[in-house]
Amino acid sequence: MDEQVFDLVIIGSGAGNTIPDHRFDDRSVAIIDKGSAYNGAFGGTCLNVGCIPTKMFVYPADVAEEARGAGPLGVDAEVTATRWADIRDRVFGRIDRYAAGGLRYRVEKCPNITVFQQEAHFLPKSGDGLHRLELADGSVVTGREVVIAAGSRAIVPPVFTAGSAPVHTSDSIMRLDALPGHVIIAGSGYIAAEFAHVFAGLGSEVTIVARGPRLLRSQDETISELFTELVSDRWDVRLRTEVTATRAVGDGVEVDLTDGTTVAGDVLLVATGRTPNGDTLALPAIGIELDGSGRIPVDEHQRTSVRGVWALGDVSTRFPLRHVANHEARVTAENLLSGWDTPTATSDHRFVPGAVFSHPQVASVGLNESVARAMGIDVAVAVQRYSDVAYGWAMGDVAGVCKLVADRSTGLLIGAHIVGPQASTLIQSAITAMSFSIPALEFARGQYWIHPALPELVENALLGLAKDA
Repeated sequence: MDEQVFDLVIIGSGAGNTIPDHRFDDRSVAIIDKGSAYNGAFGGTCLNVGCIPTKMFVYPADVAEEARGAGPLGVDAEVTATRWADIRDRVFGRIDRYAAGGLRYRVEKCPNITVFQQEAHFLPKSGDGLHRLELADGSVVTGREVVIAAGSRAIVPPVFTAGSAPVHTSDSIMRLDALPGHVIIAGSGYIAAEFAHVFAGLGSEVTIVARGPRLLRSQDETISELFTELVSDRWDVRLRTEVTATRAVGDGVEVDLTDGTTVAGDVLLVATGRTPNGDTLALPAIGIELDGSGRIPVDEHQRTSVRGVWALGDVSTRFPLRHVANHEARVTAENLLSGWDTPTATSDHRFVPGAVFSHPQVASVGLNESVARAMGIDVAVAVQRYSDVAYGWAMGDVAGVCKLVADRSTGLLIGAHIVGPQASTLIQSAITAMSFSIPALEFARGQYWIHPALPELVENALLGLAKDA
């Protein structure tokens, strides 16, 4: 077998591709990425089929929804049409070019880096301490050290593969040729919520089939309940319901549900979650066993149980978010430079925020109220409505809340949860307070909050905490 030896092998071209900067110029590096059917997918999930393209679809949907909802403000506006093909081409005209440019840069401008666009799996360990991966063409890539940053993939449960109906996931749905008249979405998490907004905002009818009693069930219950209530006015939301069968009917699809009904639509999107790709790499061959969630166990320095093998991002973390993967990649890079036995950087997962770019937006960081109480923490809780702050009035008494949870004994925030306009931006101040251990009252009174700007929502919630405490 052909064998090439490198100082460092990186599996994945997303966050892992950010590791080899100028500090690694004296090391030979291999980047292995299997690519995708769309554009080679160099750059990983976030760039090609995740965070970035989805938000580029979300924003036009936001604009359309704002126009439709302007009547109570005294503005008569309507959306006469949306141009799906133009929106899609704007998105992927940039994304595909950027992905291709990233690949070209690594291939043509980085003499110490070799890119292999193939699938790979580990070969059994030998006694020389090196790590070998066999590529799809039968060649072998060997690394003195390996970083596994192989990401995750969409889950498609058997009920959807057993039927005759064509199934889309988040990987393919954005490449449709035309805007569907009716989209059926199976799932209740953030992917389902974001695509429901995209299609409903751009003019599709949306049916969302949710197994549980609420959408976004991982969020604080107050937030999840309000979000479900608000979107149910615009989407056909089927709660406590599952798909039992699917079939193709003409150019469309039909799905049978556990409530005894059948829903007909043009497109079926399965958004039931994602799973780490660690199971595709033959990791037991080198002595790595996945945990119960299919993740690669790592320590606080991103080291696996096998010397010289590191892991980061969706393949190993409890927080499958690109900002977490970027953080872990920075930690891994520092520790690759300092050495396996003397790591200098530690990953910090104490206060990991997340956002759902639906309509309304949802953002959160830290503990839910119910989780905090179950942990035995004596909590103070404040809920501030958008409609009770001045800019909320300006927005037409818009629905939404900011909910803060604090530890009474310390006065510190331990959770922040927002549903409403600009939630993904407003949450940042709470992240700051938590990350730097600033007591809630001190954070509220120790700085100016611009009046009558929307951050007063967070300010007033902080002051509400102080009253409760």
